[in-house]
Amino acid sequence: MGTAAADGAAGSTNGVDGRALAAASVTVVLWASSFIAIRSSAAHFGPGALAFGRLAVASVVLGAVLLARRGGFPPREAWLGIAASGVLWFGAYMVALNWGEREVDAGTASMIVNVGPILMALLGGWLLKEGFPPKLMAGMGVSFLGAVVVGLASSGGGGSSLVGVLLCLFAAVAYAVGVVLQKPTLKHATPLQVTTYGALVGAVACLPFAGQLVAEVGRAPVSATLQVVYLGVFPTALAFSTWAYAVSRTTAGKMGATTYAVPVLVVLMSWLFLGEVPGWLALLGGLLCLAGVAVSRMPGRAQGPASEGAQRSRGAAEPDVSAESAR
Repeated sequence: MGTAAADGAAGSTNGVDGRALAAASVTVVLWASSFIAIRSSAAHFGPGALAFGRLAVASVVLGAVLLARRGGFPPREAWLGIAASGVLWFGAYMVALNWGEREVDAGTASMIVNVGPILMALLGGWLLKEGFPPKLMAGMGVSFLGAVVVGLASSGGGGSSLVGVLLCLFAAVAYAVGVVLQKPTLKHATPLQVTTYGALVGAVACLPFAGQLVAEVGRAPVSATLQVVYLGVFPTALAFSTWAYAVSRTTAGKMGATTYAVPVLVVLMSWLFLGEVPGWLALLGGLLCLAGVAVSRMPGRAQGPASEGAQRSRGAAEPDVSAESAR
């Protein structure tokens, strides 16, 4: 969150606040658990129905928090960005990810989706005129190679798995575009307003799946329905709150590295709860995707225009950390 990050930077320049680290740790665990819940509930809920149920629950929870804090309505200038990010980031992202996780395991999906920060930096360089630093382009190349390796590994096990990889890549693109479009909106509205109304817009966009959700709730076991509620309350609504708290006490740049733990936790949780582990070739490709993100976010030594562009590009990518809670 841009404003909170700026405020936190002034107060936590020498290290990471302990309470901020604890809040960020809670967020990372919740984000990781969302991949497991999605994969587990996919047998009982369609991609659109699952997205609508999750967003509806999140909208109720976030709306209650907004009312309690008397957050009010965003100004008119913010609504275009809220609507665009709500449709893409919350709606399209969630449907694509839910669909993708029907075809690939949770660990592979999490590693593919984590190319989002690179895509955001590229979009920031193009749409927001933030430049294309060499490390960004190098990281993009490494991540692209990783995606190719994952695709080759999946295609060896059947065409449906390759479709899952492509759906996860589409989810990463939708979420990256949504966050980049949302970034200017934070100049006009608070993070809580943008998040709450973005979730509401996403729920409205997924409204055509409401009938399917009702029908599937009637057939699904109670445990699967509770997973939908869990996704809305914890990885979406609560994870936003804990991350906003963390970023408000330090900088988004310092906290951003914690998101690299998400795929590791997802693979571990997937093994423990679902009995799934990515194949060695898919795991190698996923690690390449993450390595590319790490390369793209490495700080530069130069202080010239290229270095300044890199810093701005990282700034464009930083809101993705908050965006991940939409998972």
